Amino acid sequence: MDHALRKHHGEAPDAATLERSLRIEARDVYGWSSAPGDRFGEHEHAYTKILYCVRGSIDFTLADGRLLALSAGDRLTLPAGTRHRALVGTEGCACIEGKM
Repeated sequence: MDHALRKHHGEAPDAATLERSLRIEARDVYGWSSAPGDRFGEHEHAYTKILYCVRGSIDFTLADGRLLALSAGDRLTLPAGTRHRALVGTEGCACIEGKM
């Protein structure tokens, strides 16, 4: 499985709708938020991560340099073992994620 970025068009669904959708296919679902400009150093997970951006924006950069830019309503799937880092946008972000 390769990474998958699904861009949302139009008004973003509310957090409760995105969380209900995610709980159908993932476990250990939780929400989090970060301040503008926060950085997450390069790392990987032992599980496939599914993440929805609920508010704001966050950019994920894969180890090969590919940039995956998420804004409200967008969904990202990162397979287990995918090296990545992230940078939060100028308005901060709120996300919901779970393990698949």
